[in-house]
Amino acid sequence: MKNYIVIILTILALSSMSEPALATDVIVLNGLDEFIEWLEAEKWWGEQKNAERLSVPHALITGIGPRWRETAPTIPVTTKKELFYRFLLPLIMHANGMVLDRRSRLEAIAAQLQRGTTPPPDELRWLAKISTLLRITGAEESSGSPADSKELQRVVQEALYKLDVIPAGLALGQAAYESGYGTSRFTAEGNALFGQWTFGGTGLVPEQQRSDLGDHRIAAFDWPFDSVRGYFINLNSHPAYDDFRKLRAELRSRGEPLDSLVLADGLIHYSERGQAYVDTLKGIIRVNHLSAADEAVFRDEPVRFLVGADDETDAVRIRTEIEAMRRTGELDALIARMALE
Repeated sequence: MKNYIVIILTILALSSMSEPALATDVIVLNGLDEFIEWLEAEKWWGEQKNAERLSVPHALITGIGPRWRETAPTIPVTTKKELFYRFLLPLIMHANGMVLDRRSRLEAIAAQLQRGTTPPPDELRWLAKISTLLRITGAEESSGSPADSKELQRVVQEALYKLDVIPAGLALGQAAYESGYGTSRFTAEGNALFGQWTFGGTGLVPEQQRSDLGDHRIAAFDWPFDSVRGYFINLNSHPAYDDFRKLRAELRSRGEPLDSLVLADGLIHYSERGQAYVDTLKGIIRVNHLSAADEAVFRDEPVRFLVGADDETDAVRIRTEIEAMRRTGELDALIARMALE
């Protein structure tokens, strides 16, 4: 399937362990009107009441492509923004949910070490993997012996410091800024939402690549969620964003909410524009009331995936493809490759 197709895959968890683990309903949407109709049916469109906590459908887009880049300039700016924010927010919230799951696992390991208990080998292997992701050294050499306990406790505490949620309003603001509300060439060609650089000959080449910066490119991703995941790893691990992590830890220690506008001040090194970048980002958050997303919650429902068809003929083709993939098990394998747990 092409990345820019838009499909809704409704994942229904079955109650009986003797039945298949997942059943997948597929709804194919075609065109702007169908998208807005779906949002309206989900009660996820239109003005939100200021006093209400955002209740968000657990629906994840699986592609942003050339068609959105072509369509966005032809629709009102307010509609473009609403579509972008409403389809991107669930991705960010899902990523934060994964972060919280991993923090719980780290806290369980910390409790074991505090009690003088050696974590089992599979937990030590997982800790080493997480530590590598977060650029923390020490866990990969540990055997879990009592002599290693103090070092492991240090690793776990550093991991808990680095691996924490990113306020949804902040992530929405950066994605809007970096991708032009999903209309940039990098987003259309590579689902790139946050302008992350990569080196080593992979990624998308900027039209004006600066020779003094080497062979830098914009990282490309198979799915929009991979771009969100990469952004989370970047902010939670790169040395350039330790100011952000320090601000977040300070808010945590005081028992204060993780506020998008406050934490934006920690991103002065995200762009060569420095403070001007931060000021623009905070303006986007304020004008679009994105801080309302900081405390958003998912509705109690199964996960769904959103993707799109070029026209009705394409929609028919996609339905046929999906049914064939369902029969062969390829659909479940595709979902598993998205690594959403």
